[in-house]
Amino acid sequence: MGEPLRVGVVGCGVISEQYLTTLVGAAEVDVVAVADVDRTRADVTAQRRGLRAVDLPELYALDGLEWVLDLTTPAAHEQVALDAIAHGRSVHNEKPLCSTVAAARRVLEAAGAAGLAVGGAPDTVLGTGVQTARAAVEAGAIGRPVAATATMACGGHEAWHPQPDFYYAPGGGPLLDMGPYYLTTLVHLLGPVTAVQGVATRPRTHRTIGQGPRAGEQVPVDVATHVTALVEHASGAVTTLLMSFDAPATTASPIEVHGEEGSLLVPDPNRFDGDVRVHARGDEWRTLPVSAGYAGAGRGVGLVDAARSADRRTTRASADVALHVLDTMETVLRAADARTRLEVATTCDVPPLVPLTDLTPLSDPNPGRPDMPTPTPHARAAS
Repeated sequence: MGEPLRVGVVGCGVISEQYLTTLVGAAEVDVVAVADVDRTRADVTAQRRGLRAVDLPELYALDGLEWVLDLTTPAAHEQVALDAIAHGRSVHNEKPLCSTVAAARRVLEAAGAAGLAVGGAPDTVLGTGVQTARAAVEAGAIGRPVAATATMACGGHEAWHPQPDFYYAPGGGPLLDMGPYYLTTLVHLLGPVTAVQGVATRPRTHRTIGQGPRAGEQVPVDVATHVTALVEHASGAVTTLLMSFDAPATTASPIEVHGEEGSLLVPDPNRFDGDVRVHARGDEWRTLPVSAGYAGAGRGVGLVDAARSADRRTTRASADVALHVLDTMETVLRAADARTRLEVATTCDVPPLVPLTDLTPLSDPNPGRPDMPTPTPHARAAS
């Protein structure tokens, strides 16, 4: 096996534990250091994981560092990414790619000028759940897809997150926080988005923290917390999307795709696995065997995917898709404000399907991946 990909992690909050569980145990990746604006938090994380904690400037300057994994809140994504790029490091951002499309474009332009790569969450779409569903669609299991539904409904993250403020600040809300999982999945299944319509509401102006040292404290709500959209795909399929922090529960399937010859149930796109079920005309519901995706994947597999590429920079968790998804979400919110239909300015290439792959050490020191196209520096303008 070749040298592992050298990664530095910025941001040691709640989500970092899931990423580190994947990356610290991955043969393809070497987490060389962690950093956080709160040095104590970085020290605690480093001690728990057997890693090295450093200050931010020191992390960016580490010898041999190839990628910076940015797990900060959305408002900080742009600056962290620009600082990393200025030091010659490729960047993988947690979702959304940045808090605005304008900020994301600045990051991608800087990376393009420096000859560096940018990746973006979610990489859950690279697991066996979504990839098996995609393989079924591409194999014609439901015929030509014509429609889909995508539903995420919960009472709000303040019930479980001890520091939920950013979920209700610009760059947050159910659409920008959870929408990337659903829209990225839909792009993989049905292709890029061409136009949207939307309705958005904010029933409450404050939320009460339910756990942790700030339990009982109220945080302001500055974003829409219930969003419904009609999403038109370039393939001709139409998705009905519902993202809500105002619904305590739902029985709706996370994603359903309906074609001319059948329907498909797609598992929760916030997970890497789950059953894919199909109902062909004249048949009954049946569970499909796992046929594609990274088996045993967890958050951070997008960097493992980069490590397995010939140039150590190309990842299926691409900025091309992440920017298009961010642009789609921004356009939904603008359409909701204007009460009209709006075209989405960007498009993207859909990354290649992930063959069914166990996350085991590579035997080939330079495995390459000929199925992966050359990465584009940013999502191009739709023609």
